[in-house]
This record gives sequence, C-alpha cells and structure tokens, in this order.
Amino acid sequence: MKNYKFKYLTLFFILINLPACYSFKGGSVPPHLKTIAIPTFNDQSGFGEPNLREIFTNKVKDLFIKDNSLELSNELISDCILECTILNVANEPAVIAPGETVEKWKITINVQVVFQDMKLKKKVFDKRLSNWTEYDASAGIEARQSAINSTIEKLSEDILLEVVAKW
Repeated sequence: MKNYKFKYLTLFFILINLPACYSFKGGSVPPHLKTIAIPTFNDQSGFGEPNLREIFTNKVKDLFIKDNSLELSNELISDCILECTILNVANEPAVIAPGETVEKWKITINVQVVFQDMKLKKKVFDKRLSNWTEYDASAGIEARQSAINSTIEKLSEDILLEVVAKW
C-alpha cells in the first residue's frame, strides 16, 4: 500500500512541475547584438501619402528605443541592420451597404522586412508583413489618416516582435 502511495505522490509532483519544464521559441536578442541601425524605409507603394516612409521609420525607431533591447546606432558600426520597404498601401471598401454605398474602408499596408546580423554576416530573416485597419466612410479624411497611423503602429509592433522575440 505504501508503494502505491509513493508512486501516486511522485506522479502527482511530476505532473504539477511539468509546465515549468515547458519552453517555447522566443526570448531575447542574442548577447552579441547590442546595436541596431534602422535606415529610412523605402516606399515603393506609389500611394502618395506624404512623409509615409519617415513616419513609419520613426515609429519603428521609437518602439526600439522604448523596448531597450537594442540601442539605435549608425549603419557603419551597428551590430545588425533592419531594412524595410513599403511595398503596397491599399485603401479598399470593407463594408458595402445596400445601394452599393461604402460604409467602411480598409487601409492595408504590406512591407518587406530584412534583418541582418552584421557581426555574423548573415541574414536573419527576409519576410513580408501585412496589417490593416478599418475606418468609417462617413468620418472623412481624419479617419483615413487615423487608420493609416493605426496600421503603421500595428506593423511597427509586428516588426519589433519579429526582431526581438523570435530567437
């Protein structure tokens, strides 16, 4: 009887502690990477939004500064480089009401992101990312601009996570 109690008690403690053994891919930037260069993004979208590339670049830089896992640096001396190209910006109907009137529009931004480890001289990733935001058609140009800014915010967070959390 004691033997069964011991076995069950041991099994119980193993099952209780098993979640602590679980690990997942993700974590922090490798220790050899301390600085990052983020040159001004390229804009190949042809969307015509003034200062889109500067606004987007600055948003990503701000997030890296707040995150504090990599220090912003010059391209010539940085440990890694993050390059981004805005491929496409679409403003398309999202909700169409009876009578074919647009109730909601959807701003979608697609980007190509390349992250390179300059110390090891290797490309860590080269990915396409996309995100979107809807806005009311009746809200005017301010709502459109707000949707663009919101989409930039979402994509900037996606880019940060790709760089710092996928190790």
